Amino acid sequence: MKLNEIRDNEGATKARMRVGRGIGSGKGKTGGRGVKGQKARTGVRIKGFEGGQMPLHRRLPKRGFTNIFRLDYNEINVGRIQKAIDEGKLQAGPITIETLVDAGLCTKARDGVKILGAGEISAKLDFEVALASKSAIAAIEAAGGTVKVLREPKAAPAKET
Repeated sequence: MKLNEIRDNEGATKARMRVGRGIGSGKGKTGGRGVKGQKARTGVRIKGFEGGQMPLHRRLPKRGFTNIFRLDYNEINVGRIQKAIDEGKLQAGPITIETLVDAGLCTKARDGVKILGAGEISAKLDFEVALASKSAIAAIEAAGGTVKVLREPKAAPAKET
């Protein structure tokens, strides 16, 4: 084999289409675009245009809203925390969002952590978290630990009578 004999396999490359080189080429005149005017030009897109009729996306009503005050919590089950302790990722001591991020249970801190009650926990741990479910608090206290909730959950609105 010589360097001047090296080439691609048969059918590996495709010759580029030469556009606008006469009507005999099959891609002449309009260059495969088929139309004159705006659609024949480059960089123009008529998305959602319905010939002057009000487009569907403007005829339909708007729905919903985005709450800019919504808090985004990391949610972790007590079973996952127990698994991290068994694997040696978490040590005894106060469990905060920073220790959970360092252990790899959360990717980033966000607005805090909420402990949920799925799974079993046997380690005696002290938690300082933003929120915790009632079942999680019961499971942690049954194992001998404590839970300090930093943010109180919203109270139910009072009913008018």
